[in-house]
Formats: sequence, C-alpha cells, structure tokens
Amino acid sequence: MGDRLAVVSPASTPKGDLVEKGMRALRAMGYEPVLFPHALDRGPLYFAGTSEQRAADLHAAFADPSIAGIVCTRGGYGSAYLLPLLDAELVRANPKAFVGYSDHTSLHSWLHSHAGLATFHGPMVAADFARDGGVDAASWLAALCGDGDWSLGAADGLRVLKAGTAKGVLDGGCLSLLTASLGTPFETSIRGGILFLEDIGAKPYQVDRMLLHLRAAGKLRGVAGIVFGEMQNCAQPGAPESLLEDAIRYALEDFDGPVAMGLRSGHVEGANVTLPFGANAVLDLSEQGEPLLHVLRT
Repeated sequence: MGDRLAVVSPASTPKGDLVEKGMRALRAMGYEPVLFPHALDRGPLYFAGTSEQRAADLHAAFADPSIAGIVCTRGGYGSAYLLPLLDAELVRANPKAFVGYSDHTSLHSWLHSHAGLATFHGPMVAADFARDGGVDAASWLAALCGDGDWSLGAADGLRVLKAGTAKGVLDGGCLSLLTASLGTPFETSIRGGILFLEDIGAKPYQVDRMLLHLRAAGKLRGVAGIVFGEMQNCAQPGAPESLLEDAIRYALEDFDGPVAMGLRSGHVEGANVTLPFGANAVLDLSEQGEPLLHVLRT
C-alpha cells in the first residue's frame, strides 16, 4: 500500500463533497489519492472541463512516474470525446492501472486496442468509494494487488442462465457503450473469451436490441461465455420480473457458450466488484455446484 493514485474525471463533473469522501476512503485503505487539476471542473455543458483539459489530465497521470494507478471519479458522459486526442505511445511507455466503468467503457476499449493495456472495471471515487459499503475490498485487492488465482461466485451475485464451462480473456463493459462504438474508428475490439456486459436503465427490449446488434456486427464470434452484471433498473414497468432474463435468453438462443447473470460490477447497489479486463478467466457454470468465475494469473 501507500501507492499514489491519480483521481481524474474523463467524463462528467462529479460532486466535490463525494470526491472528498471517496478520497478519504482511499486514504483509509492506505493509498495516497492525488486530485488532478481538472477533476472538479464544471463545463462546458456536463463535462469536467474541455476535451483537451480532460485528455491532458489523463496524459499527465500516465506520464507521472510517481503515480501507480488512475481511478475515475464518476462516469456520466464524455469519455469518447477524448479518444482522438489520446497518445498511445505515451500510454504504452508508462503502463499503469486504470479503473472505472460506465462511460469509461470507451476508454477501456481504446486502452486495450491502441495501447495494449490491461484495465480494471471497478469502483470509482465519487460513485462507489464515497458510498458506505460501496467497494468490494476482496476483489479490489485480488485484482490490483494479488499475485494468485481467485474466484467470484454466488456471494458476488453470480447465477446461471445457461450451464456450461468456458475459458479465455475477460473483456467487456457497458453494453450500450460497446454497441454505440460500432461503425466508428474506435469500434470495440471484443477479444473473445469471457465477455462481461452490464448496463443501467435499459428496458428488456433495448437489451435485446443491443445484443442483436452485437451479434449482427460479428462481435460475439469467438466469445466462449458471457457474464451479465446486475443490470440495475433494467426492468419493464408492469411486465413480469422474468422479462429481462427471458429477453437475454431469446437474443442469445443461438449462442453455444454458458451464460451467467447478476455479477455485481459496474452499476450496482451494493459493494462494487473489480474485474481485471485482459486477464485469463474460466467461467464454470456446471449443473452441480456453485457458479464461479475464476480469474487466472497465468
């Protein structure tokens, strides 16, 4: 511990009091959070500074040799504006942990495909560290500090939609952001393996539509297994509670691999689980026993 962590806002402006509360939580864990210059900027619009200012903070965080990792304050909207401005050579020369979710799915994808960087889909400063019980400490420490294999299971929300086993590289992010990237120069490069998908506030038919879009774009080719997140507020008012799961099953009826749901990472109500994108993983959804996602170090 004692690592210095850059606190940045690549998308929307966070609330200052929540950032400070989240930074106190990081200090209590033994870290030294460093608030970067534009992290609390307001405007233009809903952004935490201009695209150039937000990109400058991100570049400075990567370039600073005293910074061990980068943690976003919140999501919102705006990360995609940074993609044409980012310096892949600088990132490749200064690899370090990048942590965030939601709108930062676009940054995860860019960092993977353009800079070859493994990243972490996990808790953010104002969104999760500022909440009592908002961070799953075990997965945070295992993903960022551990050196052995570890697993996530039913206690982390995992449940079976379709049984089976699969292995491969763990990848993914927010479903709506992955879908929105299609047809752009920054189109998601899903690497097959185990695909994690989560979202918030999308109705079941919208989830169905986005999954169909990914399938039609060929993005599920090579995917061996799929894990959905908690899918917070993804219900249809007045519809049966099972509609979301039924829509997922329908959209993936031709998918051969195992499918799980409920993993508590990203937009969640409880303790946010950290997932290491780029790590090898095994999804074990056998008929007997607890559903497990094993994260491998080798």
